[in-house]
Amino acid sequence: MQSSPKKASWWQVFKSVAASVLGVQSSENYKNDFEQPTIVPFAIVGVLFVLGLIGILLLLVNLSV
Repeated sequence: MQSSPKKASWWQVFKSVAASVLGVQSSENYKNDFEQPTIVPFAIVGVLFVLGLIGILLLLVNLSV
């Protein structure tokens, strides 16, 4: 009987989302992410990560003008 995977911390979720966005996520971490009991932390961190990236890009564009 398999035990349920340990719930990921917010820091682990952030690292996983960042690695996935940058395309450097390992196969082992990828499988571990899909074994998590809920997708909610990944969705929240993913949306915040993308909004932060957009904010940084807007800031860089405004500073270069």
